[in-house]
Order: sequence, then structure tokens, then C-alpha cells
Amino acid sequence: MSQVALKKETPVSDDGMLKGAAKLTPEKIRETVRKVLDGETGARLKTYAAMCARCGMCSDACHFCLSHDRDPAWSPAGKVKRTIWELVRTGGKVDAEFILDACRIAHTECNLCKRCAMYCPFGIDVAYMMLVMRRICHKLGVTPQYIQDTAHSHSATMNQMWVKEDEWIDSLQWQEDEAREEMPNLRIPIEKEGADIMYSVIGPEPKFRAQLIYQAAVILNASGVDWTMPGTPGWDNSDMCMYTGDNEMMGRLKRAHFDTAVRLRVSRIVMGECGHAFRSVHDMGNRWLGYRQPPVPVIHAVEFYHEILKQGRIKIAKKFEGPVTLHDPCNIVRGHGLHEMAREVVRLTCDELIEMHPNREHNYCCSAGGGVINCGPPFKTSRVVGNRVKAEQLFAAKARGAKTVVAPCHNCHGGLEDIIHHYGLGMDVKFLGDIIYSCMEKPE
Repeated sequence: MSQVALKKETPVSDDGMLKGAAKLTPEKIRETVRKVLDGETGARLKTYAAMCARCGMCSDACHFCLSHDRDPAWSPAGKVKRTIWELVRTGGKVDAEFILDACRIAHTECNLCKRCAMYCPFGIDVAYMMLVMRRICHKLGVTPQYIQDTAHSHSATMNQMWVKEDEWIDSLQWQEDEAREEMPNLRIPIEKEGADIMYSVIGPEPKFRAQLIYQAAVILNASGVDWTMPGTPGWDNSDMCMYTGDNEMMGRLKRAHFDTAVRLRVSRIVMGECGHAFRSVHDMGNRWLGYRQPPVPVIHAVEFYHEILKQGRIKIAKKFEGPVTLHDPCNIVRGHGLHEMAREVVRLTCDELIEMHPNREHNYCCSAGGGVINCGPPFKTSRVVGNRVKAEQLFAAKARGAKTVVAPCHNCHGGLEDIIHHYGLGMDVKFLGDIIYSCMEKPE
């Protein structure tokens, strides 16, 4: 028996996975696997499978593997071997139990953070292979229930949180009314054609974090930019379908988002502080749609904050007190290289930055991204225990004086807050928007 096979299996208690697997037959599995491997992958997947030298370099890159004392079963190569590589080797001649276990591994033991690709001597993209595995699971009807419910919400309402169209507009008007108590001339322009910027957010903001819309409205108005927000479906830039393997729905979401920006004739889209949504428009959804370049340029909130601070469009009245540390979100740092820009924004707004080690593109994932946190409570313990190294990283920064973690990404907030609570670290987590709003000069 290989060393990889020694790992004790984690029982699956997820209804979506169990009920889906109960309907599988060997014939359906083989047919679905062949259709995906032959029709959607090609040489890329075969090359990755053939190139791996089993050298173990990826083990030191994976937070799951490091947090489990370098157990090779948790290594990226070990996880790939027990999932998609076996399907390539056998041509899909596996049983429902294999698919159930492969689904658990692909959805809950890999954040698709791509740190391992940096350390692989051949640059093998494990995230791509895990997404192919998830794609097969999706087409077989075996997906964790919580994240599948979110994907269903996307398909029915074109947003992650089942927010109705009138509820969305009510939320914007509510935040406008709240903000006008502080800035009487403030407006949240809805459906304004020809503006420079369409500001877009993710579904949880109007549902759970409406204060972020409030803060963004204050920052955008104070900076004097010409902006608007859409009043129709297409406002939500989040994309859990990208992570369930529902590529068709991912394409619908991205097309609606870009079509809305084109209809409003805006010059560019500014996205809020979300990493996975940026990955969807910058790296995956646009390619699924066949766009060589997006029809409307897209920038992340970090880029926008940097722009308005450097141009002097907003002034910092006082810097955020006390040392902070900065978490580098995978999708905007490894995926888009915004590490130095984020640091410049932090230095312009905070007293002191204490770096985690390692940092920048070498920073450890929050263990929430890649749809893992969206798989819900059945897998929370595995997710938090599987990122002990992040807790150690945070503890070391706190020991040097940092009590606040700045994380410009929604899923990172959820992941870091769970880690901080589980390991008793006693640190606060803030968005860059939180920092800028609290420190900026506000027009009377």
C-alpha cells in the first residue's frame, strides 16, 4: 500500500453529496468522466498528470499539509493522486464511493490557492486539476449542499443571497439615507448612464454587511469620481458557480455583469474587496465566455483606493492607531500581483505595518477561499484545524504588536475570523475600506 493511501478517511455527513452519490451507477460515472476528459480538458491535464515527479516540493507549499505535520496524504500531489489522476488512469472506471471521497477532497481540502504551483519545479497547476474534479462531481450531481444552494440562488435570482430586485434597490436607498446624516449631499447614483465607474459588490454585502456599501458611498462621493451602481440583476459579482464546477452558470453570471456595465456605458468596473469575484472576471469567467479582453475594464478595490489616495482625491485626517498586519488574499496577490499596492495603501492610512512571514505571494491562504468556507458547517472544523500554520503566522505578528489584521477580501475575513476564534488569538479583522473610512477627511 502506498503511503498516500494510509490516510484515514473523513466521514461525509453532507446531504448533497450523499444523496447525489446514491444515484450513481458505474456506467454514468464512466460516461461523465469521459465526456469531461475528452471534451473539456485535452493536453493540459494529460501533461500535468504525466509530468509530476512525486518530488514532494508541493508539500511545503500547502497549508493543509503543513498543518497536518507534512502527512503526504494532505500534500497537493497526494490529493491529486487520490482524485483526478485516478480518473485519468482508469478512464472513469471507479465506483460511487470513490466519487464521494474525491468530492470531499476537491471541495473541502484544497482552497485552489495556487501556492503549490509556485513551488512545483514544473509549475503544475493543482488548482486547475481540482476544478476539473469538481466539474465532474457537478455533472454527476455530487456537490456539498451549502455551496450548491448558493449556486441555485445564482441561477434563480442572479445573485448569491436570493436578494429580490426591489430589495436590492431598497438596500441602496437605505444606505444612502444613512450616509446622508453624515454627508448631507451624498448620493448613491442608480442606473446613471455614461458614468466613469460602475461600482459592484458581492451578494452578502446588502444581506449581511450593508455598512460596506455605506462606507464605499462615502469614499466614492468624497473622492469626487463619477460613479453609479446598477439597479438590475447583474449587480452581484460573486460566483460560487465557478467553484462548484457549474461553468455554464458561471458564464451566465459574468455575461450579466459585463452586459450591465455595457448597457450603462460606463468606462470601467470597480469591484469591492472580494478576491474570488475578481478571479471570476479576471481569470475564469471571461475565458469561459471566450473574451480575449473583458468588454469593460475591471479593477479591484485595492487598485482604486491606491489611485484616489495617490491622486489626492481623498485626504487622510489621522492614521489608524496601532500596528496592523496585512493578509495577502490569494486571488488578488498570487492571481494579480497587488501586494505592493496594498502595502502602499496600508502605509498611507496606518501608523505601522508589521509583516507576517512569509508574506506577499508566499503568504499562506486563509483556508476559506476556493469555495471551501461556502461548503458550510459540516466541514468547518476540518478547515480551521487544517490551517494551524496561519494561526501561528498571526500569533507571531501579534507577538510583535499587531492586534489588527487588514484583509481586503470577504472570504478571507470569514476564514481569518474563524481561525482567530478557534485558536484564541484575540485579533480584529478589518477591510481596507474600514480603515480608509475611519481615517479620511469627510466633506461637511
